[in-house]
Amino acid sequence: MKRKTAVALQCVALTGAIAMGLSAWTSTASAQPPAATPWSDTALSPDARAKLLVAQLTQDEKFQLIRSYYAGPDRPADKPFPKGAIASAGYVPPIPRLGIPALEESDAGLGVASSDRMRPGDDATPLPAGPVTAASWDPQIAYRGGAMIGSEAHSKGFNVLLAGGINLMREPRNGRNFEYAGEDPLLAGAIVGETIRGVQSQHVISTIKHFALNDQETGRNTINAQIGEQAMRESDLLAFELAIERGKPGSVMCSYNKVNGDWACENDYLMNQVLKRDWKYPGFVMSDWGGAHSAAKAVNAGLDQESAGEIFDQQVFFDAPLRDALAKGEVTQARVDDMVQRILRSMFATGVFEHPAKKAPIDGKANLAVSRETLEAGAVLLRNEHDLLPLDAATLTSVAVIGAHADKGVLAGGGSSLVTAKGGNAVPGLEPTKWPGPVMYHPYAPLKALRAMAPKANVQFAEGSDVAAAAALAAKSQVAVVFVQKWATESLDAPDISLPDGQDALVSAVAKANPRTIVVLENGGPVAMPWLDQVGAVLETWYPGGDGGVAIANLLSGKVNPSGRLPLSWPRDLSQLPRPELPAAVGGTPPASVDYAIEGADIGYRWFQSRDIKPLFPFGYGLSYTRFEHGPLKVSSRDGQLIATVDVRNTGSHAGAEVAQVYVQPPGAKAKRLAGFTKVFLQAGEHRELAIPLERRLLADFDVATHGWMVRGGDYGVAEGNSSEDLGTPVTLKLPAGHL
Repeated sequence: MKRKTAVALQCVALTGAIAMGLSAWTSTASAQPPAATPWSDTALSPDARAKLLVAQLTQDEKFQLIRSYYAGPDRPADKPFPKGAIASAGYVPPIPRLGIPALEESDAGLGVASSDRMRPGDDATPLPAGPVTAASWDPQIAYRGGAMIGSEAHSKGFNVLLAGGINLMREPRNGRNFEYAGEDPLLAGAIVGETIRGVQSQHVISTIKHFALNDQETGRNTINAQIGEQAMRESDLLAFELAIERGKPGSVMCSYNKVNGDWACENDYLMNQVLKRDWKYPGFVMSDWGGAHSAAKAVNAGLDQESAGEIFDQQVFFDAPLRDALAKGEVTQARVDDMVQRILRSMFATGVFEHPAKKAPIDGKANLAVSRETLEAGAVLLRNEHDLLPLDAATLTSVAVIGAHADKGVLAGGGSSLVTAKGGNAVPGLEPTKWPGPVMYHPYAPLKALRAMAPKANVQFAEGSDVAAAAALAAKSQVAVVFVQKWATESLDAPDISLPDGQDALVSAVAKANPRTIVVLENGGPVAMPWLDQVGAVLETWYPGGDGGVAIANLLSGKVNPSGRLPLSWPRDLSQLPRPELPAAVGGTPPASVDYAIEGADIGYRWFQSRDIKPLFPFGYGLSYTRFEHGPLKVSSRDGQLIATVDVRNTGSHAGAEVAQVYVQPPGAKAKRLAGFTKVFLQAGEHRELAIPLERRLLADFDVATHGWMVRGGDYGVAEGNSSEDLGTPVTLKLPAGHL
């Protein structure tokens, strides 16, 4: 959801549409309540209940359900705030005579979003950035995070969360990568699917977004993503498919961009052919805020609900224009009824009727623990020369903590997903202070946590702008911990992957002064590290979220053993990317289209492997404070399901978690595909045999002619290891050709 990018559109919103919208808030008064309410029978299926209820709706009530109003507190003063709405993202008024509750919608996937839009004191618990959850490679972590933010949303009165971000990382400079789950469809599908399932366990509808190919922010409102059908189905759409199967989101949010020439929110191929026909998706499709462009074409292509059109779209398409199209026969009444059926069906399936969202106490301490444990499970140890980490708090005498406002808090990403934590912004006033800002630091200071970790040590802070002073502090300290940051935000892509504000020079100077230098990264995506060989250790935390300072101290001290594995490939430089240039990333006119056919389905590690390119760090990579030994791989079939079996042993002296990753290489392919994974926690000396189911669609290719998955047939290589580049001896699996 993107609010302030639509300021210009506010000027063209139709006065008539606003008037119709205002009347809709009270339009049900003339209709009489029914004598019986058979749709209240919870023994019936959600589809049956919705069908019974649709039959009772008047035409005006149906039209009331297929559009939402903007409920942001920054709504223009000349456009009255929707009566009954909670100030946040969107609002669909209730229909009291039939007991249909309002839909109260809030951003987003990293917590109940707030930033400068919420009332003072209306805070929420921020989860770490999306790649942290993905880097955990742990569906249970994802589920717990989703359940936490779903619970907070429900206890604030919201019953729809605009969560479930799953756009794959084709573009490392994408400003919204921090909201998503990396580059691989299987990993992203599993993690985001479980997040959605967690949200909806709290009787809150979750979306999945942004459908589809919204893989960069540059030109997002106009750009045409060009890609072949097979490649699309095997990459971005496969991620959506897997997450939808697992999480069963109540809604799909279509994106701003065009896909192969048609706007995503009026794209028949995406919404009708793929989502509703091939995947048999029963829920509803809502437009992104500003993503609707028509009435009849959008409806006939599969769009079910227009979001906040009175503010963000050129006009309110799902009111007078749609009524006119219906009268002319351009849209059928059956299609309008289907739109309403899908919305009500999701409300029934998620328990919105039986479990109304309302103000309730929130266990902030327990929720903060969920956020902290997510970072502890997903932070990635990228470097640890001579076992510099973990730090021994008992023997530490002095620590230099340097940079990135580590004395105040931890950085968050910008845009509609921004959450205001309890205590507000720890570093107010940083530019930009307006959209897509504000730049925010959550008030969980690493400095405070590091002092608590080593109470006998002299832990001092240097702000870092004075490089000489920072180096001097490092030189007289036993160890130096340098925090570096790169702010990323919705609506903007980064022009490159370098760190801003001279931070490379800072790190180099500190490392020269003290070889026992640890770098902690706070960033939305991969960054260049020209100083990598100069420092002792690097810990990737992305945007650390709630209680991030304590989590970082726990990881550095070894109280928690890092177990995150990269959910993305880390390029050495831009020349390694399919598109080294990103025109108009900052200013200028964006290109009309972006060519994703260059890499097709070979995103990330598959691009690197197919081109024999060595990234700085491979997909799936991550270090630990202990050592793991993987036994030989075996592959068998159980009831038609292929199972990879491997014994993993902790051969080190620390307890820790390992991720066993299974990759398949189809006949004739240069790139391998992640087909299965599992995470296991082992005590020192413990071993366990792991049985890892393989996703059949990763063994197949999408056959455009039959709209199905086809196994090539022949010898498949199957290998297991702890990254896409560190694999054991492959086994050969012979498969017959045929459809799945």
